[in-house]
Amino acid sequence: MADITFEDIKRLRELTGVGITDAKTALVESDGDFDKALEAMRKKGLTKAEKRGEREARSGVVGTYNHDNRIGVLVEMNCETDFVARNEMFTDLVKDVAMHIAATAPEYVSSDDIPAEVREKAVAEFTEKAKGEGKPENMISQIVEGMVKKYFAERCLLDQPFVKNPDQTVGQYVKENIAKLGENIVVRRFSRIALGEVA
Repeated sequence: MADITFEDIKRLRELTGVGITDAKTALVESDGDFDKALEAMRKKGLTKAEKRGEREARSGVVGTYNHDNRIGVLVEMNCETDFVARNEMFTDLVKDVAMHIAATAPEYVSSDDIPAEVREKAVAEFTEKAKGEGKPENMISQIVEGMVKKYFAERCLLDQPFVKNPDQTVGQYVKENIAKLGENIVVRRFSRIALGEVA
């Protein structure tokens, strides 16, 4: 059996938010390979996070971010308890999300927030474009679906690549924190104001 140190167990716990027993078991199962254990625990944690997503989040904070006194962001993020709302990990998450909003100017929190008429307009425009480019008739709806998905992914906060780590989306970053904090976390709404910008 591989040599498993208490330091490795502790580090795995801190990175994933799991208990000591779970961390030790993951290291034993991966023959002491820390990276393999971390990957296994993240997958497990994210699965639990999906289940937590069904629980109601009524506590939380309104966070702010100000960039050079030129861009200001207000974001409301909710969790299940005041205990987590006051947790440094949660407040850091709120700051990160507010900073991301300042940098990328998303229009919606998620694809669920896109009004039907906005979606329909995009579908009509991309359908016109695909036809104008002479795409095969039987492929147009599939092509348009892909174009619409990409178009809105760039405009929806949770689908955007996270500015601090473009390898994951903001949504994945939030889920990672759900796994670590053990509570459902929701980005409720946000407002971004840029100096001189007209709404």
